[in-house]
Amino acid sequence: MLNKEFAKTLEQRTLDFSIDVIKLSATISNSTETKIVRNQITKCATSIGANYREANRSRSRADFRNKIKICESEASETQYWLLIISRMEWAKPEYLNRIYNECSELLALFTKIAKSTNAG
Repeated sequence: MLNKEFAKTLEQRTLDFSIDVIKLSATISNSTETKIVRNQITKCATSIGANYREANRSRSRADFRNKIKICESEASETQYWLLIISRMEWAKPEYLNRIYNECSELLALFTKIAKSTNAG
């Protein structure tokens, strides 16, 4: 039961993270360069939660692990785009730092989950 509660909580957390990134993306100006970054960060950030939902509904342990590895990869890519936004100074640092920290925590969680599925 604890695992189901954890999964439900993490699903909500990834949904909240997706919404935060979409809101962040909406605050960035609309130039040719920013459109590319906005599109990329929105796609990879929302993919984290979508793939985690799919992982929780997977048909096998291998399918679960594959989806978790996608979550891990998408979280890492999201960090990359957040760093670009930060260095380009396209968002307020205090808002961006909160989102970056949450992304780091999600990446750490998915890395740990992926490693634990290797053990079995």
